[in-house]
Amino acid sequence: MALHFLVDSSSDAAVGDVVSLTGPEAKHAAVVRRLRVGEAVTVGDGAGVRLSGVAEEVTPSRVDIRVSDRSVEAAASPRIVLVQALAKGDRDELAVQAACELGVDEIVPWQASRSVSRWEGPKAVKGRERWATIVREAAKQAHRAWVPEVTAPVSTRELAARAASRRVLLLDPTATTRLSELDSDGRDIVLVVGPEGGIAPEELTMLTDAGAERVLLGDTVLRTSTAGPAAIAVLSVALGRW
Repeated sequence: MALHFLVDSSSDAAVGDVVSLTGPEAKHAAVVRRLRVGEAVTVGDGAGVRLSGVAEEVTPSRVDIRVSDRSVEAAASPRIVLVQALAKGDRDELAVQAACELGVDEIVPWQASRSVSRWEGPKAVKGRERWATIVREAAKQAHRAWVPEVTAPVSTRELAARAASRRVLLLDPTATTRLSELDSDGRDIVLVVGPEGGIAPEELTMLTDAGAERVLLGDTVLRTSTAGPAAIAVLSVALGRW
């Protein structure tokens, strides 16, 4: 399969044009991925445009690609949003990476009451930037036409407000309704994954009072790093994405 890269300037490119990779993306293509002249590649802008072409010049500072095909992929509807609670170690980052590869459309960091990791002040900015970098690299690996947005962290109260317009599903091992049994009602789906200690009772109450639904993923209890990606896989089948 052709290597895939992301550039911000590819949106208006047409067949026959030359699109250039520069900066870190060019160095990654030439040095890390060892792209060669004449090799087929695909390029995207992260917002639906996908270009196919052949590398005409390859250097660590610049890679020129002659476009041979252009296509535009519509954004998914309904969208799947992952609200991932902050977790210790790299477990939340593992969840974000896998969720992107599996097709999530938006990622929302959640400062849950039981989150061991805390994003406060400058750490919140750095944490969001770190997740955005992970998402961008995962999108390239998966050859995605759309790169999911990573939003600013939200509180439980802010999360409850989303239930007014979206279908919020709380992954809860004590729930009785299985995720695989739900039918889509056309609204965007917001999956909420708690931290290692689970979603606190008071958070469950606040969110369900706002209209969120508690759902069971399976008969086993998954780690916070695997629960979200597993649920996205289930929804991808139910929504006809897979």
